[in-house]
Amino acid sequence: MGSQGKPSSKFESLPLSTSGPLECALKGTVLLTHPYFNKGSAFTHEERRDFELAGLLPPSIQTLEQQVQRAYEQYSAHPDDLSKNTFLTSMKGQNEVLYFRLLHDHLPEMFSVVYTPTEGDAIQNYSRIFRRPDGVFLNINDADRVHHDLSLWGTPDDIDYIVVTDGEEILGIGDQGCGGILISIAKLALTTLCAGVHPNRVLPVVLDCGTNNQDLLDDPLYLGLRQKRVTGKRYDDFVDTFVKSARELYPKAYIHFEDFGFDNARRLLEKYRPEIPCFNDDVQGTGCVTLAAIFSGLHVTKQNLEDLRMVVFGAGTAGVGIADQVRDAIATERGISKEDAAKHIWLIDKQGLLTTAVESLSKTQKPFARSEDEWSGKDRDLLAVVREVKPNALIGTSTVPKAFTEEIVREMASHVERPIILPLSNPTRLHEAIPANLLKWTDGKALVATGSPFKPIKGPWGQDGQEVEIEVAECNNSVVFPGIGLGSVLCRARLVTDKMLVAAVGGVAELSPALKDDTAPLLPGVEVVRDVSARVARKVIQAALEEGVATEQGIPENEDDLDEWIKEQMWKPVYRPLKFVEKEGATREAKGEMRVVGSLATRD
Repeated sequence: MGSQGKPSSKFESLPLSTSGPLECALKGTVLLTHPYFNKGSAFTHEERRDFELAGLLPPSIQTLEQQVQRAYEQYSAHPDDLSKNTFLTSMKGQNEVLYFRLLHDHLPEMFSVVYTPTEGDAIQNYSRIFRRPDGVFLNINDADRVHHDLSLWGTPDDIDYIVVTDGEEILGIGDQGCGGILISIAKLALTTLCAGVHPNRVLPVVLDCGTNNQDLLDDPLYLGLRQKRVTGKRYDDFVDTFVKSARELYPKAYIHFEDFGFDNARRLLEKYRPEIPCFNDDVQGTGCVTLAAIFSGLHVTKQNLEDLRMVVFGAGTAGVGIADQVRDAIATERGISKEDAAKHIWLIDKQGLLTTAVESLSKTQKPFARSEDEWSGKDRDLLAVVREVKPNALIGTSTVPKAFTEEIVREMASHVERPIILPLSNPTRLHEAIPANLLKWTDGKALVATGSPFKPIKGPWGQDGQEVEIEVAECNNSVVFPGIGLGSVLCRARLVTDKMLVAAVGGVAELSPALKDDTAPLLPGVEVVRDVSARVARKVIQAALEEGVATEQGIPENEDDLDEWIKEQMWKPVYRPLKFVEKEGATREAKGEMRVVGSLATRD
């Protein structure tokens, strides 16, 4: 990536084009304090003259690469990951291009700092490290203000992507109340970093419904509503008010639900998915990236989706979400009913295998319950199910450490030449097994992907016992959800359909390194995530066109043109030349008014 823009494109006239100069009506100190336009020491001589900056900056003109070097040195000087996270947050508020370029250039190193697990620490400490607000805070005690407060953030054309949370189930650390705003901000940062969603066209939202976290309620510095969570009809009405207001005010926006509690996440998704373009990363994203790993594993083993026999250990939000995505993919690929597709899947939870005799089944678990008659007189624990079912894929979402024992893994491997084993529970200490053991117990034959990053594993599994190094894939949702969002935004999808999600999974799987080398990871890594997102977006758009839910006009039919059309609209962390325009007649973007409350008349 260069520092000052790029050559023009045949699609440069598109509203979201990233070619050519950027119009700007700001000058002087106002320009330097605007994170979207600010270049700091990288403003050119001409820009310093045209925008009255000459006396506000040191005379040396530096490149973006030099700025990244300085920023990386500053970042590295911080003593721990939480302070590094705080440093990055501060940088984002000063210079967005530099912030995203620093992350882009050091993504494998910084991903865990800008997202999980360090972002979880920042969320837990939100009320103590708070410096300045960012995003939309809507609270259930002021539900009548929701429409008004949302209306202040822009015109109907200003917002493309909204992430909303109620903070009830954050990153495996539970109820964090209003601190959940940080997960909305972090997810949007990832959509920009990984897929080029324009950072000035996004909106992070927290729905503060109270908290059941007693530590927060007892903390005198806690910034959210100091009350127990509101549930039931009043909660549903509040969420509905938000959704309807957001759709009325920002009809082009894609709504991403994030970290809602187990009972609400799926229920709300099922309610709104038939009506609006929406997505839940916890339910659908985890399922999509896991399915992509399974696709890749099946390709390595020369099997098809119809050959899949999958056991999921842990039937909570993530486990059932994975089961849903796999079932829907099988139904879509084979043209069969979801009921028949579910027969490829066995769910195990605390009470053992889920059958029709289990009284505590949730609505979301019931479609996967096996017939009690089928299992009459048989043991229901994980080992017994593996012995009976002979699965070729074993998924762990239980948060039960070391649940995949040597006996269980060896039993699975005795029936399957290359078992696909995905211990996905986070953090690392909660993994059902570590990759080194899985490979050791299967003589290097297991196809493994995990929920957290692991270093490559060496072992005597090559030809004639030669030592080989096997890279372990991380099932990171960031290789799939940003591309789904990008594709949906660019084609202005009315809905996000099952076929669009299956197409997205196919896009990720097509770029699996394991397709060329079975010692390589099952999934592409974050270092190539922008290429992956572009491929996912293409697949999503093509499926949306086939489904008749794409509303954008002029989408290219030719695949090469479509790829260029997508990439032209992906925001990139480079400094584009600034062109001064007078405020009168300038766009809201040029006047620096995007996502600036108070910059337009109220819309009530």
